[in-house]
Amino acid sequence: MTIGAAEAGLGAGVGDGRADTAAVSRRASWLRPSAGGWGGALIRFALAVALPLGAFLFWELAVDSGLASGRLVPPPSRILATLADLWTAGQLADHIASTCLRVLLGFLAGAAAGALAGSLTGYFRFVHAAVDPTLQALRAIPSIAWVPLFILWFGIFETSKVVLIATGVFFPVYLGVSTALLSVDRKIVEVGRIFRLSGFDLVRRILFPAVLPAFIVSLRAGLGLGWMFVVAAEFMGASEGLGYLLVDGQQLGKPDQIMAAILIFAVIGKLSDALLVGATAPLIAWQDNFSRGGL
Repeated sequence: MTIGAAEAGLGAGVGDGRADTAAVSRRASWLRPSAGGWGGALIRFALAVALPLGAFLFWELAVDSGLASGRLVPPPSRILATLADLWTAGQLADHIASTCLRVLLGFLAGAAAGALAGSLTGYFRFVHAAVDPTLQALRAIPSIAWVPLFILWFGIFETSKVVLIATGVFFPVYLGVSTALLSVDRKIVEVGRIFRLSGFDLVRRILFPAVLPAFIVSLRAGLGLGWMFVVAAEFMGASEGLGYLLVDGQQLGKPDQIMAAILIFAVIGKLSDALLVGATAPLIAWQDNFSRGGL
């Protein structure tokens, strides 16, 4: 075989491999999270709601057919009826607004404090050695353990609730920022020093872009904990909020009200996470990662 024939055969093999890869990529493109257009959005939405809707339908049919009583875990029809009653009575909107406001304030305060503390401990080694062990010990304290102390310090009203939520948000944001800074490749930093970047330029042009993806993930984790901590916060003598609906349902034996409050938590928690992801997506649009090219 001549060299030209071998090169032609090799080129054909490479071409066939590329064609096969392109064909597989086209067939699986509808599964990619980055698939654009209305068609891709509808498919992703259908996949997202298939599991919960299937579970709701199964439980509704199980209760209707007598396979389950539905006394302790009411069927979706009763939960929706309870939500409709609460909305008609004008209570549901107030409860949702109170909880969302508390989470928003606590998230903003906790995220700002966590980002600042994480930046200091990640950038300055002596601050990390002096502060990080104490913060790691405090991170292990359960949320409910802070409740009596915060009531003693801040009273039983809104301040103690917001501080408790901020405490829950603080630790994942702090850990994410601090760990990301400590994990930045030293060779990248050395390149910046070779170009004689100042401390501010080094942070702005190298360190900040390097930790930004981890920072966004930590914000999402902190937001999730914020929704968890708001329940403990609203156990502290709240007269409104979704946590109050949980307590009221437990004390009065209303499982349908409890499940309704849990369902609302799930929905608004997911919506807030999607809003955070959408707001921060332009900041990491430069990434060429698996979600853009994988199956």
